[in-house]
Amino acid sequence: MNLDSLIGKSLRQWNRRYLDFPESPGGVQLPDPQSGSRYLLYLHVPYCTVLCPFCTFHRVKFQRDSARTYFDSLRDEIELVTESGYRFDELYIGGGTPTVMPDELMHTIRELRARHPITGVSVETNPNSVDAAGLQRLRDTGVTRLSVGVQSFDDALLAEMQRLPKYGTGEEIRECLRDMGGIFDTLNVDMIFNFPHQDETSLRRDLRVLTDELGVDQVSYYPLMTAGDAAASMRRTMGQVDQSRERDFYHIVAEHLLGAGYRRASAWCFSRKAGMFDEYIAERDDYVGLGSGSFSYLQGCLYVSTFSLGDYESLVASGHAGTVRRRPLSEHEQMRYYLLVKLFGGALALAAAEARFANRFQRGLWPELTALRAMGAVRHAGDRLELTESGQYLWVVLMREFLTAVNSVRESMRRCVSEGGLPSMTANRPR
Repeated sequence: MNLDSLIGKSLRQWNRRYLDFPESPGGVQLPDPQSGSRYLLYLHVPYCTVLCPFCTFHRVKFQRDSARTYFDSLRDEIELVTESGYRFDELYIGGGTPTVMPDELMHTIRELRARHPITGVSVETNPNSVDAAGLQRLRDTGVTRLSVGVQSFDDALLAEMQRLPKYGTGEEIRECLRDMGGIFDTLNVDMIFNFPHQDETSLRRDLRVLTDELGVDQVSYYPLMTAGDAAASMRRTMGQVDQSRERDFYHIVAEHLLGAGYRRASAWCFSRKAGMFDEYIAERDDYVGLGSGSFSYLQGCLYVSTFSLGDYESLVASGHAGTVRRRPLSEHEQMRYYLLVKLFGGALALAAAEARFANRFQRGLWPELTALRAMGAVRHAGDRLELTESGQYLWVVLMREFLTAVNSVRESMRRCVSEGGLPSMTANRPR
């Protein structure tokens, strides 16, 4: 077993304990906001017209009437937390495919911007999900960053992902991205490396399309991450993942994008210019997640909202947020989480870390920091702790394993929905 695999195995065991916390069907109250604080808000819209076999996010098959009711509940939940005193200055909307009902989405954004001093809005979508007029309307509504889930331009891989014909061929997707260029402050393209049947030739061809042909503003290149049922489904439809290739593929991605003039915004996000990027947890200490299947991190506690759409609507209708799980983190766990997410963004300000943890940060994480320095993964640069070039891939492994553990929480909550619980809208349960 190589070092990467050993680290991954150890992290899986720790993450299972770290993210194991019970559900309270009657709901869990979010804490009162800290006086004078402004927060990042994440909204989850779980509907998709195509359920990709590799995806482990909370998503359900799109049904128009159900989605319209969901958006109503989402706006009601936003009003509840607004009335409790929360103020938001940055907004991320993910899914699912949030643009399945553009009018409902834009109505939600407009209501939020009327009540909160939001300066940046990032929205996820898929190719061909919004027409040219819709893109202009999204921009006019305040969307500053559009993140398009492409995954690959390789038609054979797209077919295995079951994204053909709904989202178009590789050439059709390229044409779609050309039409999107220049509309938003940032056009991000989400890609994935290390699909079972992806080879180096296919990967390099995708990279050339992104940089030489399209010149997109930002590329988020994720390692393939699956867990539990999704991993089994993917093996049946796409084949077995070869983890031993991941490091080599990552270095191909990083070398190409850095050589093409991009800079790292995180270990797997590369940008031509400053702007919003998906790994907001690296920039914001606390954030609020609303909507079914969302996560929040507030005052040292993790919160998870119900994955049952029926339970979500019932909780919100009764005057509660959709949150049903709460996990307080010990100070040491909070330090580890802080280290993980801050270094994922490339650097950690030690003075800020010491201030947050009452001058106990470096002392409390002495074993972890000593090991990272011994591995050559981090270095001191003045008052900053930075990832080295070799540390960048280590952080891909660390974050992959953390998000895989989060995906396992999602899967366990989906099982709770399928096995019963509060009355739910059966037709809308996750599949």
